[in-house]
Amino acid sequence: MAHTTNARRDGDMSWKEVGELGLRYGRIPLALLLVEAFYWFLTLPSDTLAPIQVTEAWIWNEATNLLYGEGSAVLSHHNGWLTRIDLQHASFPGPFDSVGLYVSDECAGVHEMIFLSTLVMMTDGVPQHEKRKAVLVMCGIVYVLNIVRLVVFYPIAVNSCAESPDVQACLTPMWQFHETVYTWGFLVVLVGMWLAWFVRFGGPARTLAASKDDPSPWRFQRRTRFTQRHWSMMGAAAILILLGIGHVSTNQEALDARDTLAFCEFSSELSSTCSDAQIRWDDAIGYAWSLSALGIGLMAGAIVVIERPLPDGTWPRNEREEDSLVAEPSPKSHHSKRDGSWRRRGRDEEE
Repeated sequence: MAHTTNARRDGDMSWKEVGELGLRYGRIPLALLLVEAFYWFLTLPSDTLAPIQVTEAWIWNEATNLLYGEGSAVLSHHNGWLTRIDLQHASFPGPFDSVGLYVSDECAGVHEMIFLSTLVMMTDGVPQHEKRKAVLVMCGIVYVLNIVRLVVFYPIAVNSCAESPDVQACLTPMWQFHETVYTWGFLVVLVGMWLAWFVRFGGPARTLAASKDDPSPWRFQRRTRFTQRHWSMMGAAAILILLGIGHVSTNQEALDARDTLAFCEFSSELSSTCSDAQIRWDDAIGYAWSLSALGIGLMAGAIVVIERPLPDGTWPRNEREEDSLVAEPSPKSHHSKRDGSWRRRGRDEEE
């Protein structure tokens, strides 16, 4: 009698294997979503990446003046930081013949660098040192491309405004260029860079080999033993979260902005004062979320362990499993039978 009805045929996959395969190929978009959410919380304030924004604004200003003539751009302050650029030309609309722009945290290119770094680091079958080198090179390329994007604004605006000077609509091609690059241009460049690197280093073959040798690439485990470093990380996380809460509940500037907004809403007032208060209150909320996101990230790094299989395919034992494997000496029972005769035992004990 054949018993093949309940046996799994060759080539069939169990639901566990389907889940592991889905985890392998679905973890990249999942990681990208988590990174996107973390970045969104981190950059809720308008100038979270202010040092990078200031650096890029300075390079943008210097490059524009170098390429298109001295006085083509002027660097000034925006929200207290040197991130504002005023492009100047006689054909530009307005009484000052200038176009005011500023480098926001979204314009800094850090978002694109984080996206590309996550994509590279989550790729299977490539050694870690190759991934790190690729991340450094690609982030450098993204930084340069972002500067080039900013420098190109000036000739686009000049060429379009030369045909219809002192008309606000002449700046439309510049805004369209900016919108196109941010909507899908950078995405195409980033994915293209990763795909070229992936194929260049034999990514398809390595990923296929990795999927055969290692059906489950990593797993999350709760840390069971904490060192001084882990306790320090959790302490810093708690401080960051408390600072985030305090920035909303005890910061006088934020409280004044909240009270001003409450008055504006009660009186249905629309003024520059109300608008400034809204910006200051939004920034206060943003800083609170940003600090809390950093604290939660540190807390997760201290509590969660990411494990990879050993070369033999088995998972590393955690501390709890190792402790359970230590044999404890069992106490001798008074019921246990002792070897030898009672006469011999008596002599041995006397000796």
